[in-house]
Amino acid sequence: IMAAAATRLISRLTLVTGGGSGIGQAVCQRFASEGASVVVADISQESANETLGRLQGDLRGQSHMAAVVDVSLSFVAAVDVVLSLQTRYFQPPSVCVNAAGITQDDFLLNMEEEQFDRVIQVNLKGSFLVTQAVAQALVACGAPKGSMVTVGSIVGKVGNIGQVNYAASKAGVEGLTRTAAKELSRFGIRCNCVLPGFISTPMTDKVPEKVLNKMKSLVPMGRMGQPAEVADVCAFLASDDSRYITGASVEVTGGLFIG
Repeated sequence: IMAAAATRLISRLTLVTGGGSGIGQAVCQRFASEGASVVVADISQESANETLGRLQGDLRGQSHMAAVVDVSLSFVAAVDVVLSLQTRYFQPPSVCVNAAGITQDDFLLNMEEEQFDRVIQVNLKGSFLVTQAVAQALVACGAPKGSMVTVGSIVGKVGNIGQVNYAASKAGVEGLTRTAAKELSRFGIRCNCVLPGFISTPMTDKVPEKVLNKMKSLVPMGRMGQPAEVADVCAFLASDDSRYITGASVEVTGGLFIG
């Protein structure tokens, strides 16, 4: 199936946050299968190592590693990760996929300030810190090109009951990505956003069956998406196949909320 695009990412060093599970894990697997060297960054060492163990590594010059990163921490933490990669690989990552994200759902009327802050911190500030650190490294070393992919959500566009914090964070990620695209294009760095709809991940495993069935009924394609289906779009955006695309948001939703 993937023969045509088999090695689009050969010798590209890729940093994937949230690589330990869900969409991030699928991105790591897809990118490794296309020839990238993948740095699996996750807040959980165990999850990162588990993903690492599943990666194909027999293509030219491939070398993967796991890194423990709390993306919400600080600029220093983000820079430390990028510097450690440069030390090990003698180059900064030319592709970065920000897939680290959390939910802490509650109704607006009941939501604690802490729930709001934490989701913004991980999903929005985390995307900013990692994107900034990687972009600075690429510009500093005069890299000819780079591709930043952020994982937003269709919820950032249309909202979702019980997710005022998550929707705000993902809308923010989209605004961040569009602005970064405008600022960084002169350095050859493209920035694009993927907006998944209802995808089967550990995040949705917590959702009651009844709610999942209701969700599926809203999707014209009649089913939930798979993490690999989001990863395929990320691979396209990371590769030269999308070389004239920047500042774009690509919905991967099975048609949810058309128009």
